[in-house]
Amino acid sequence: MQSPLFFGISSISYVVAMMVYITYLAFRKNSIGVTATAVTIFGFACQTLAIGLRWIEFHDTFGMSWLRSIPLTNLYESLIFFVWCLILGYLIVEFKFKNRSFGAFVTPVAALALLFINLSGMSTEIEPLVPALQSNWLLAHVMMSFISYSTFALSFSTALMYLIITTDKKSEASYIFWTAALGIFGAVLIAMGIDFIVNFKAMSGMKPEMFIHSYLFKSTFLDANGAVRLVSYLAALGLVLFVWRFGSSLKRVIGNFNLSAEMLDEITYKSIAVGFPIFTLGGLIFGAIWADQAWGVYWSWDPKETWSLITWLVYAFYLHARLLRGWRGHKISVVAVFGFVAVIFTYLGVNLLLSGLHSYGSMK
Repeated sequence: MQSPLFFGISSISYVVAMMVYITYLAFRKNSIGVTATAVTIFGFACQTLAIGLRWIEFHDTFGMSWLRSIPLTNLYESLIFFVWCLILGYLIVEFKFKNRSFGAFVTPVAALALLFINLSGMSTEIEPLVPALQSNWLLAHVMMSFISYSTFALSFSTALMYLIITTDKKSEASYIFWTAALGIFGAVLIAMGIDFIVNFKAMSGMKPEMFIHSYLFKSTFLDANGAVRLVSYLAALGLVLFVWRFGSSLKRVIGNFNLSAEMLDEITYKSIAVGFPIFTLGGLIFGAIWADQAWGVYWSWDPKETWSLITWLVYAFYLHARLLRGWRGHKISVVAVFGFVAVIFTYLGVNLLLSGLHSYGSMK
């Protein structure tokens, strides 16, 4: 089978699309924009084919039913599917709103996710399902969960951009919020990069989940040396203050993308309105039914279940506040940003940092 080949082609296509989208924003030539969209569609088609081929490989290797052979059984496959859903969601937004500016934001996320796969050294092998995963509920529960995750990711990006373009004064609470969120996000990524660089040799022969438990942030925020910890936190604070000081420049940049506040608010709401019922049905209800069949109990307060409920409550509050309380603008966008923070921890943080019944979702 040629699934690795097509996965590789799609990865390269998304990186190329990212560069072309950025070029399009710089020069505003329609031909460049059309090229960017074409490259993205090509990458999406190759990734779709790769997922289909891997599905066939899984079925042929273990002889399981098609419903139980869906390639969504480990972190590698789930990240691949998340990227697929994210690109599909972006293409729908691009064609519906006739605006290619979002491509410069979405394709880098896809490229970073695929880069994380390569740098982390996580296994890409097709492995047999553990008993708990051998169920026809696998297709509905996992697929619907990741479809909702991708819509929440879109809502996060549009909500953050809404906050950026609608805040003016550095003393505004919403300005402080988005600059702090962006600065902390950047500091975490930089710290993770330092961990990989400093402990690169230690990664050899070590399972990725063991590396994360043993070394994540141990060269920066959790270093045994108090001076290193102090410098790390001061550097993170400095980055946050830097973003706060020069955040208005980012507003001017995004303002040139022809993205109105009304459009961003509409996309945020519609993304959550689509993702929330899918997450409710697939992530919670189907997950509870599957849990009862696998473990004999509908709900066990496993860390993954608990954080899934927290995520559901945040987005339920978003819809309640918007539809019944009439919240608009900055307040409701802040809720959307918080919601995706919960999604990230539900998706990655629980699997990598906590233990529980869902520990088979790690990177091994």
